[in-house]
Amino acid sequence: MFVFLQLRFVAVSLFICGALLREAGSFYLPGLAPVSFCEATPGDREPGAECQLFVNRLDSVESVLPYEYTAFDFCTDDKLKRPSENLGQVLFGERIEQSPYKFSFKKKEECKHVCTKNYDTNKAEDKTSVDFLKKGMLLNYQHHWIVDNMPVTWCYDVEDNQKFCNPGFPIGCYVTDTGRAKDACVVNSDFNDKDTFYIFNHVDITIFYHNVENENSGSRLVAAKMEPKSYKQSNPETPDCTGPPMSLSNKGTGPITIPYTYSVHFKEEPTIRWASRWDYILESMPHTNIQWFSIMNSLVIVLFLSGMVAMIMLRTLHKDIARYNQMDSVPSTCTPLTYTEDAQEEFGWKLVHGDVFRPPRKGMLLSVFLGSGTQIFIMTFVTLFFACLGFLSPANRGALMTCAVVLWVLLGTPAGYVAARFYKSFGGEKWKTNVLLTAFLCPGVVFADFFLMNLILWGEGSSAAMPFGTLVAILALWFCISKPVTLTTSHQMYYMFGFLFLVFIILVITCSEATILLCYFHLCAEDYHWQWRSFLTSGFTAAYFLVYAVHYFFSKLQITGLASTILYFGYTMIMALIFFLFTGTIGFFACFWFVTKIYSVVKVD
Repeated sequence: MFVFLQLRFVAVSLFICGALLREAGSFYLPGLAPVSFCEATPGDREPGAECQLFVNRLDSVESVLPYEYTAFDFCTDDKLKRPSENLGQVLFGERIEQSPYKFSFKKKEECKHVCTKNYDTNKAEDKTSVDFLKKGMLLNYQHHWIVDNMPVTWCYDVEDNQKFCNPGFPIGCYVTDTGRAKDACVVNSDFNDKDTFYIFNHVDITIFYHNVENENSGSRLVAAKMEPKSYKQSNPETPDCTGPPMSLSNKGTGPITIPYTYSVHFKEEPTIRWASRWDYILESMPHTNIQWFSIMNSLVIVLFLSGMVAMIMLRTLHKDIARYNQMDSVPSTCTPLTYTEDAQEEFGWKLVHGDVFRPPRKGMLLSVFLGSGTQIFIMTFVTLFFACLGFLSPANRGALMTCAVVLWVLLGTPAGYVAARFYKSFGGEKWKTNVLLTAFLCPGVVFADFFLMNLILWGEGSSAAMPFGTLVAILALWFCISKPVTLTTSHQMYYMFGFLFLVFIILVITCSEATILLCYFHLCAEDYHWQWRSFLTSGFTAAYFLVYAVHYFFSKLQITGLASTILYFGYTMIMALIFFLFTGTIGFFACFWFVTKIYSVVKVD
C-alpha cells in the first residue's frame, strides 16, 4: 500500500508541476515549443526562413531490419552534423539525419536538382550498391522524412473513394517478370515493363501553414504532405521533371545514372491549429473504427464477467456465508444427531478456508515473478498515464521508451519489496537468494535475448543495432541503479494513448475477474492451491499472445530471410515473457484480495 501511495503522490506532484509550467507559458504540451517561420525578403534571409528536412531510418513490413538513410546511397551532405539522440530513439533504432533537401519558407521550388548518382554495374562496388537499392525496392522499404518535427505523409486514394495517409513513402517498386505490378507500382499505369524496378527519384512536397494570431509576423507549419514520382531526366544536371519513369532493368548491366529532384509548395491552412497539427496523420485511416469495435467487444466481455463476479459476491457467496455462519451458531445443547446432520452440510470452500494461506510449492520462484510483475505493472500504468496527459507525445521522439526504461530502473524498489514480502509470508528463509533472483532472473533472461538479437542486427548492418556505448549504459543503469534499489528492500514503461490506456484498464479488469471466478470454483471444489493457479490462469494470456503472434507471422506478414524471422520471434518471446509476468501478477493480486476477503468474513469456530 505504501508503494501505491508513494506513486500516487509522485503522479499528482508531476501533474501539478506540469500544469504550473503550462500556465507560466514556458511549457507546451505535448512537450515541444512551436517554431515560427518568416518569409525571406530579397537579399536578406530571415532567421526563421529556412525549413530543414530531416530523414529517418528506412523500414519495411516485409523485413524487421531497418536501415539508415545512408545505407542506400541517397543524396547526403557530409558537412551536416547528425542531431543528438536520446535513449528511446536509440532503442527504437531511429537514426535522424539532416538532409540536403533545403528550402525557404513560402518560396516555391520546381524540379530542383539535389544530386546525381552514377553507377557502373561492371564494377563490384557499384554493383553491390545497385543490388542493395533493388533489394530495398523489392522489399518495399519506406522513407520517413520529417519537417518541423512532423512526419511527411503520402496520401493516396484507395477503395470506396477513401484516402489513406501513410507516414512514409517507398523507395520504389517492382513489376514482376509476369507483368504484375507490386506495391506502389499500381499507382502509375506507366510502370508496365516486366522484370523492372522503378525508383521514386522525385518528390512533390506540399507544406501547410497558418499565420499566428495576435502577431504581426511569423507562421507555423501544421502539415506536410508529399507525392513520390519517377522521372528519367533527359539532362540530369538541368532536370525538367518530364518524360518516362526512371526504370532499372533487373538483369540490366552497364552505366546507370539516377538524378534526384524535388518540388515544394506552401499553402495556407487557417483551419488547423498548431496544437492539433498531428491529427492530419490519422485522417481517414480505417484503424480507428477497428479499434472502437474491438474495445466495444471487450467491454461486453467485461460487463459479462462483472455480472458473474457480482452474482458470486452478492448472491452465491453471501448465501454460503450465511449458511456457514448459521451452522457455527448452533447451540451446544443440540443433540448429537442434529449436530451430525448440520456438520454434513459443511462443504465447499468453508472446509479449506483454514488452508488457503499455506505456503505454495516453489514459493521462491512465485515471489520473484510477483516482484518482477509488479515492477512491470507500475511502469506500464505510470507511462500510459503520463502519455495520456501529453507528456510523452510522439512529437517528442523517443520520450515514451526513455520514460519506460527509466521507470523500470527506478521501480526496482517495489519489485524487491513485493518479492521479499510474499517470500516471507510463504515462510521462506533464504532472503538473499530471493533478492538476487528478483534482481537478475527475469531481467537477465530479457537482456540475454535482447543481446542475441542485437548481435544479429550488428551482423546485418541494421540501424536498429544498439551501439556498444549505449549497451554499456543500459548495463550501468541495470547494475548501478536498478539492482541496488532492489537490494535495499530485503525487508521492507502507438501513438493513440487514449485507446491504449483504455485497453490497459479493460485487460486489468478482465484478468482480475476471470481469475476470481476460477479461484472461487476451485475453492468450492475443496482445492486450496490457489497461488500458482491464479498466477498461471491470468498469465496464460501470454500463451494466447504468442500463438496469435505466430499466426500473424504466417498469415499477415510477408517477412523473408532467416535473420528477420529470428528477430521477429526473438522479440516476440521477450514480449510474451513480459506479458506473462504482467498479467500473472494482476491475477494473483486479484485472487489474493478475494481469498483475504472471504477469509475475513467467515466466523471461525
